[in-house]
Amino acid sequence: MTGVKKVEVVANVASGSVGKDAPAEVAKILAEFGLAPHVRTPEPQELTSCLRAAIDAAPDLLILLAGDGTARTAAELAGPDGPVIAPLAGGTVNVLPRAIYGERPWQAALSIALDHGFERPIGGGTVDGHSFLVAAILGPPALWAPAREAARSGQLKLAWMRAQRALRRAFTGRLRYTLDGGQRLKAEAVVFMCPLTSRVLNNDESALESAALDVEDLAAAFRLGFHALTGDWRDAPGVNTERCQLARIWSAHGIPAMLDGESVRLKTLAEVRYTRNVARILAIPKDV
Repeated sequence: MTGVKKVEVVANVASGSVGKDAPAEVAKILAEFGLAPHVRTPEPQELTSCLRAAIDAAPDLLILLAGDGTARTAAELAGPDGPVIAPLAGGTVNVLPRAIYGERPWQAALSIALDHGFERPIGGGTVDGHSFLVAAILGPPALWAPAREAARSGQLKLAWMRAQRALRRAFTGRLRYTLDGGQRLKAEAVVFMCPLTSRVLNNDESALESAALDVEDLAAAFRLGFHALTGDWRDAPGVNTERCQLARIWSAHGIPAMLDGESVRLKTLAEVRYTRNVARILAIPKDV
């Protein structure tokens, strides 16, 4: 990418596969391109404020070594007029980095992006002021996110307690929803996938892939929660997929949501919209 002079790096060394040596590695790679980055390594509780400070520094390029949730927050804070973002694989799942840079290690992805990369807008979704670039899960399966995080950190007892709590709340009220102003329908959960990460949408398609998911009993709720967390929600029972640009979702008790793996609590009425330009990313050609 040409014209890059000022670079900010935010490395979440506590996340996934980043590790303590990553900040030095990324600085070394950037030095090979004549760039001297400002590298930030915040504590997990400082991550959002660190991202805000990095964006406020007005860099030409913001490099992220973190998970999908951090990339989502950075895109939300930067918006389409903020710095170009390079979300490298530094989390556990890394859906977004794989969609942009392929299966290559983040070191190789960064070198290729600096050598051959170009700026492009990334489309995604917005819901109640929040952005998402991978997927949004609205409904009880989103309640499984805290259990998943506890399991990842090795807190198995806490994970089990949170899983039981999610199951108890699975049938507190179904969602009502409409897609593009159509018929009002019911579902246990509604999932929205962005064009860049959907299996059925083209990368430049101006729509979200939506799926309504239904369950009939506790066992089905368990399977649905599992598939939602692993990303294989199409394999869950009762899946009906469509394309949409605007969805409205209602629930009398509020709507639990998971946006790119992070938990958010929405109000009783939420609007999910396709947004053509959530932020700008550093992309690479398909043939490199």
